Amino acid sequence: MPSPPPTSGRILIVDDDDRQRTALAAILSDRGFETQIAADGLEALERLNTFNADVIVSDLLMPRMDGFELIRHLNERGDHTPAIVLTAFGSMEKALSAVRDLKAFWYLEKPVEPDAFEILLERAIRHKRALQKNDELKRELTARGVLGDLVGISPAMQEVFSVIRQVAPTSAPVLICGETGTGKELVAREIHKSSPRSDGPFVAINAAALPESLIESELFGHEKGAFTGAMERRFGCFEQAHGGTLFLDEIGEMPLSTQPKLLRVLEDLRVRRLGGKNEIPVDARILAATSQALEGHLREELYYRLSVFQIVLAPLRERKEDIPLIAEVMIQALNKKHGTRVTGLDSEVLALLNTHDWPGNARELRNVIERATIIAGCGSIQLNHLPAGMFDLRSGGTTQKPAGGKGLLILQPGQLLSQAEESYIKLTLEHVNNNRKRAAEILGISLRTLQNRIGEFRKNAKAATQL
Repeated sequence: MPSPPPTSGRILIVDDDDRQRTALAAILSDRGFETQIAADGLEALERLNTFNADVIVSDLLMPRMDGFELIRHLNERGDHTPAIVLTAFGSMEKALSAVRDLKAFWYLEKPVEPDAFEILLERAIRHKRALQKNDELKRELTARGVLGDLVGISPAMQEVFSVIRQVAPTSAPVLICGETGTGKELVAREIHKSSPRSDGPFVAINAAALPESLIESELFGHEKGAFTGAMERRFGCFEQAHGGTLFLDEIGEMPLSTQPKLLRVLEDLRVRRLGGKNEIPVDARILAATSQALEGHLREELYYRLSVFQIVLAPLRERKEDIPLIAEVMIQALNKKHGTRVTGLDSEVLALLNTHDWPGNARELRNVIERATIIAGCGSIQLNHLPAGMFDLRSGGTTQKPAGGKGLLILQPGQLLSQAEESYIKLTLEHVNNNRKRAAEILGISLRTLQNRIGEFRKNAKAATQL
């Protein structure tokens, strides 16, 4: 007796029609597939507890749990096994909805043509194997300390990687906390890329960078003529992020007057444009971030709504064991960007990097590495490739020398705190050639806070000249 053809995949057939599912199972068994059958979605979920299917073939209309609910349930628990939906003549729109809205792999009309069915199954199986290979690669990179654009072998970063893997397949809101420059947006993008919404848009909005008068228009959109200057209809961030992810950066800077409106949209999943009469359904996963303590800045009910999960990013000074790997990954990327051939860091350079407190965190480190990579061009980065005086700007001394020797910051006993603050901010602005955004990053404050401080200094200086 000849041996049966080799098994080419494991298929779960879900259909409430006993003759239909039995016939499909027989066809596939004859063609070398391993099959199991279920009469509805609930029975299919039970089968999947012990049967590791490569593909799920499901009818859409069934009792107890139909095909739509089955696929939606699998998506919510992070099971991305390809699903092929079966549709009767005249039900094409329902099948397309499953493919478009629930990310089903594809559809087939009944009665099924065996050869076309086999070709589609083989494609779905290859897709499943590719996903598994990609997951294995991600696990391997994570073990080396790399997850997407995030890098770190420290226990703190490994914990971040673990939480990302847990929350990414879900739709739960996540609050990402950490100092400026620690990589909060990178975490948000990695959650998006690892989620079922990865094919959808990723829309980011920084609450600290928007004037209070415009933030509601940015979030919710507006109709033509809603206010002076509204010359045309504009879609807000919620509508732009439909089907994807909306990242609300520096959520603590959002005006208190806007927060109840944001909370309502999060709870109702409907948005009304400024000047509009109708509410519009929106489907966007919400990720938020903050670099400051939120007490007194965020309404309690909004805080609890946004922080179903929380990820805390440790500052670079608390995980200096990550610096060598971060620098290595940065150099590889910068070589491609600038056409350089830098091989790594000299041991003296690495030792010096470990002595710095990195107030600007990984973003500050990247600026130093990028400059040094361009200057070095090839070979290893040496001490003379680092910015002159860069590492004299540390806390702890009484006299601080900025890059290029442009003046001194002298702290004296009895000096007013406001005077010391003004001197340090001016020194930092001088150090970064008056780049306010960069200065805010180094100082660990928002751009809006820095601009307010500068305004206060100018106001005080003007008052002093009038005395």
